[in-house]
Amino acid sequence: MPLGLGRRKKASPLVENEEAEPVRAGLNVPGLDGMDGVGGGLGEATAQEGLPPPPTSLRPRLIFHTQLAHGSPTGRIEGFSNVRELYAKIGEAFGIPPAEVMFCTLNTHKVDMDKLLGGQIGLEDFIFAHVKGQRKEVEVFKGEDALGLTITDNGAGYAFIKRIREGSIIHQIQVINVGDMIVSINGHMLIGCRHYEVAKMLKELPRGKTFVLKLVEPLKAFDMISQRSGGSRSGGVQLGTGRGTLRLRSKGPATVEELPSAFEEKAIEKVDDLLESYMGIRDSELAATMVELGKDKKNPDEFAEALDETLGDFAFPDEFVFDVWGAIGDAKLSTLSTQNLFHWEVSHGDFSPLYGRIISDLLTLLSPSAVPAGLHLHCGRSHAYCAALDWNRHH
Repeated sequence: MPLGLGRRKKASPLVENEEAEPVRAGLNVPGLDGMDGVGGGLGEATAQEGLPPPPTSLRPRLIFHTQLAHGSPTGRIEGFSNVRELYAKIGEAFGIPPAEVMFCTLNTHKVDMDKLLGGQIGLEDFIFAHVKGQRKEVEVFKGEDALGLTITDNGAGYAFIKRIREGSIIHQIQVINVGDMIVSINGHMLIGCRHYEVAKMLKELPRGKTFVLKLVEPLKAFDMISQRSGGSRSGGVQLGTGRGTLRLRSKGPATVEELPSAFEEKAIEKVDDLLESYMGIRDSELAATMVELGKDKKNPDEFAEALDETLGDFAFPDEFVFDVWGAIGDAKLSTLSTQNLFHWEVSHGDFSPLYGRIISDLLTLLSPSAVPAGLHLHCGRSHAYCAALDWNRHH
């Protein structure tokens, strides 16, 4: 029998030549395999000298390092386009059912909602998977309209607590924590529900009545036992430290994109704040989608139509849509330099009063010396034009 024709052994998805101890945030997290350190060298090594280059249709091979948050060896995963596929790859790497994965954090094993994996992963981010731990059932008396909860979801059917407001009803119940998955409310199963559906159900519970929450908390490492976090507000959208990001989409393949601009980061943060105040949810991926839909639109009507086409299931109220439109406009203006702001000509249109109001607010904050000569705002009879007249009259 010829030698060397035996069956090839399948490679383990776990990393064997790295330390067995779990890597924690702040330590030397390994980078991606095959990355050069110079411009866009993602994937495997380039073709050897003298060989033709690979076809341009071949996509780069993106390999991410991952661990279970409560402690495990390091695994490598690749070839996923959305959150469900990511969880399947994690399950395959560690020999667990994908349904056991509750959510993932980036570059920390802690239940840190500011580092929650959403729709984007930095190309050098280290993924920590949080799996199901202890189940618990809690009776809650709704003595106020607001429970003090902010809900998010993992994009794969699990809604969980992202923030607990200090001093709220839920804050007083010590067994309920940030990161707890909401399994059911009064026996109504919520597996498969989106975060806004869960938030609406909690909001509609009658005041002065007791309801029952069934929860599952993430399995904790030893150093996380007895910790409780209120879920501090993020200072900005966390998009990783890699040179680009892998954008996960619910429909279509994942794409490698540049890091968001300063305008996009500020706009996403503002829209995410509006989602929390209107709907009791935080979802940076949803906020990013709304900013992407609105950044090139000329007026609120075009923006509303784009939202209906892409995100019609949310049925956003008109007031919320206008506030989001205003937040995107605010973010655009705030990222302009002072000089550029005053050379920006506002064309007269249906939306000029909105921009006029924004410019009016900015003008009231400026000193006479801050305004370059030749200020012209072409807005017809818009608020901005009137504001400019008022400003010139008083200065």
